[in-house]
Amino acid sequence: MNNNSILQVERLGSPWKAQDPFLFCAYHHDEFPKGNEKLGLDADQLKGRNIGQDFAGKDGFNMYHGSVVPGFPYHPHRGFETVTVVKEGAVDHCDSFGGAGRYKAGDAQWLTAGKGVQHSEMFPLLNADKDNPLELFQIWLNLPRKSKLVEPHYKMLWKEKIPVIKSKDENGKVTEINIIAGTLDGAKALDPNPNSWATDPQNEVAIYTIKMEAGATYTLPDAAEEVNRNLYFYKGDSITIDGQSITMNNRIALNTKGQTTITNGGKDAFFLLLQGKPIQEPVAQYGPFVMNTQQEIRETIHEYQQTQFGGWPWPMKEQVFDRSKGRFAHYADGTEEER
Repeated sequence: MNNNSILQVERLGSPWKAQDPFLFCAYHHDEFPKGNEKLGLDADQLKGRNIGQDFAGKDGFNMYHGSVVPGFPYHPHRGFETVTVVKEGAVDHCDSFGGAGRYKAGDAQWLTAGKGVQHSEMFPLLNADKDNPLELFQIWLNLPRKSKLVEPHYKMLWKEKIPVIKSKDENGKVTEINIIAGTLDGAKALDPNPNSWATDPQNEVAIYTIKMEAGATYTLPDAAEEVNRNLYFYKGDSITIDGQSITMNNRIALNTKGQTTITNGGKDAFFLLLQGKPIQEPVAQYGPFVMNTQQEIRETIHEYQQTQFGGWPWPMKEQVFDRSKGRFAHYADGTEEER
């Protein structure tokens, strides 16, 4: 292997492996059929599925933990952040602090779990007359010890405000990059949540989604030597870096000491890029709880059993909103945005 830009190439599993400060990335791609009046599926469509724990990919989609509407009914988190980036489809969000929202293709949601929150993430099948494909990334970004128990916070990054760079190479081929976090080529992402590791620019946290036209060439700039940078090649054919051909469905750990030039093959290629300086603290994880020690995990479980992190104020476990509802965000302080 050429030691210049590439540190490691590894096949993508489920979820995708990540490096500090990230914990992992869950990639969801489902070809959901038409939705019923409940924005879900009828009983006959659910036959042969392990409802409540459906990850088998039958007929090209999963119900996950949903029983009628696919998705993730309310569940707790503590000690880290989720950044959810939607490429296709819709997500309905609710949380234990009264926050809610619906976001769609091109939008992203940034949720700081902090000291503890319950939330649901359902995938409403809004189309009653055609299929409902879904594609999204949920990225788990760790919090440093000093921020593990901050107040929960959630915000929407609407697609109309997310910076997009279109870079044309010498052959006129275009690489398009959506900047969810970080800076690139003079463009700066929207502000992350207040207590995020990404808030300090010196941590060089970046989250980009990248699309390269067939035959396009693009050069990633360098970063601080200690920065971890991973490129997830999840759709396309093959690319070339430093003369090495790499096929799709691979994680590529990159050296940030110098620039990295990527040359795409004969099909459009799609990537997620995650980078940042490591937090370099112990990680103790138990399911949806991420702390620094096992004792803190035990305390978290006890506290959740006592408080339910605020309980569940919504009428449904699989809370979704009316089909006619557009993209919106309702925050715990009562403010609301509509797109």
